[in-house]
Amino acid sequence: MEKAQELQLQITNHEKKEANSVAHTNANMITNQFPTELEQRNYKRWLRTALYAVFVLAGQATATLLGRLYYDKGGKSKWIGTLVQLVGFPVLIPYYLICILSKNPTSNGNHFHPKKPSLIVLSSAYVGLGLLIAGVCFLSSVGLLYLPLSTFSLIFASQLGFTSIFSFFLNSQKFTPFIFNSVALLTVASVLLIVQSNGSGALPGVSRGKYAIAFICTVGASAGTGLSFASTQFVFRKVIKVRKVEALIEIIIFQCLVASCVTMVGLFACGEWKGLRTEIEEFELGKVSYVMTLVWTAICWQVFAIGSVGLIFELSSLFSNVISALCLPLVQVLAVLAFNDKMDGLKGISLFLAIWGFASYIYQHYLDDYCKSNTDDPTA
Repeated sequence: MEKAQELQLQITNHEKKEANSVAHTNANMITNQFPTELEQRNYKRWLRTALYAVFVLAGQATATLLGRLYYDKGGKSKWIGTLVQLVGFPVLIPYYLICILSKNPTSNGNHFHPKKPSLIVLSSAYVGLGLLIAGVCFLSSVGLLYLPLSTFSLIFASQLGFTSIFSFFLNSQKFTPFIFNSVALLTVASVLLIVQSNGSGALPGVSRGKYAIAFICTVGASAGTGLSFASTQFVFRKVIKVRKVEALIEIIIFQCLVASCVTMVGLFACGEWKGLRTEIEEFELGKVSYVMTLVWTAICWQVFAIGSVGLIFELSSLFSNVISALCLPLVQVLAVLAFNDKMDGLKGISLFLAIWGFASYIYQHYLDDYCKSNTDDPTA
């Protein structure tokens, strides 16, 4: 009887050892597979991020250059300059309808479906963002009318500092030494122009008074842009609460619709529409070029909108603004080549600081991903 019990005990211990061995083998398999899966997710995420970044850089640089071309060749309407930044949203409607009607809408892998916000809350968010964006676009149009393109771009880059402040209060943005360094460098890169804001860099025929007004409007547009970026992230997190591409397109369409309506009211209320026929006829490059300049400006601004909101969607409003600030060197070089803007020592220093600040922010994201890949538990 005792021998039988001993034999049964040996069999039980052997089965336990085999079970532990199988569990250990499975854990090793999961551990070996997990880094690959994590790398794939990070790769897809950064691929989307890179695509959105290209949209921001290409769209903003091209649209800004075309806006400067519009004013240089005879365009005078501030409201038209505002409207073309907003009115291109219909090009997004077909894709938005495809996403809505599709049985399997494009998503980023989040299968959690929170309760949809009420129509009143969602409409209020879109109206608020639309009004804010309309104001930003008008102020930037005034700045672009009276300032050299390179000067306008450098001043407008101060939006990063404003975005940091608003993101801290609205989205609890965390600041590491590298992020703080990035924000500081990119902000200093733009405000260096205050040193030479005495009007000596103004366009021909622009008085000191108009130069000062343009400078103030550009700073105001910069602050408004920072608030709109942070507010968009807040709406994504607290109101929409879904990570789908159609949500990204929807917020662009409806905020641009509201902003376009407000701008149209301003255009007709101030009477600028009466001079549009004369403006078209006197445009130096011809009527067709006038129309094409406005059309392509509108399209490019929508490309920028997709990129900037996409970066907010993927990462944060601050990262989106960092990429937008990185457009500064590109616009600087193109402005010197296309419009013979002066490139003095202060602007050269600004370029260097902008690139340094961007590199600092990217390095922080690299550290975040590296720490995450080393701390995540693959067997959880």
